[in-house]
Amino acid sequence: YITKENESFSIYIFTKKDIKHQPEDINLNIVYEDEDLLVINKPPNLVMHPAPGNENGTLVNALMHYTKNNLSNLNDNSRPGIVHRLDKDTSGILVVAKNNNTHIKLANQFKDHSISRKYKAIVWGMPTSQQIEGYIERNKKNRKKMSLNNKGFGKFSKTDIKLEKTFGIASIVDCE
Repeated sequence: YITKENESFSIYIFTKKDIKHQPEDINLNIVYEDEDLLVINKPPNLVMHPAPGNENGTLVNALMHYTKNNLSNLNDNSRPGIVHRLDKDTSGILVVAKNNNTHIKLANQFKDHSISRKYKAIVWGMPTSQQIEGYIERNKKNRKKMSLNNKGFGKFSKTDIKLEKTFGIASIVDCE
């Protein structure tokens, strides 16, 4: 395009904002620790990492304080140490990387499914023992929810569910 006299142009240059999460003294339930990783028992109602609406009081803020920010710094420092996640309302065991080498090795194990994950869940009703598989994607009507589809969109998931105990209106299931 050849410019003409008296034309005006606006150029927007986006710079990557350096993320500065603040360490916070939040109690952590540490199950295991060595020089490379931490294993944390995450309580329910704890957000994993800062995001709009949850800038502080997160697991990342607690980890930064506990380790004096000695965590892996992959992911542009937006989620230091975080290899995998649990939803805010979910409790359970998490592995946290203290260095980039450990982070990469753990992430690869999650990616190639050489790590198995087991959960206990309380569910409504009395489900049969079954296998649920499909692709998980963000729900098109409610972005705060996830949906399962068989069209190949999203991340593949396969879960074996075994009924452990039922109480009529609710049951305990083992998921792997």
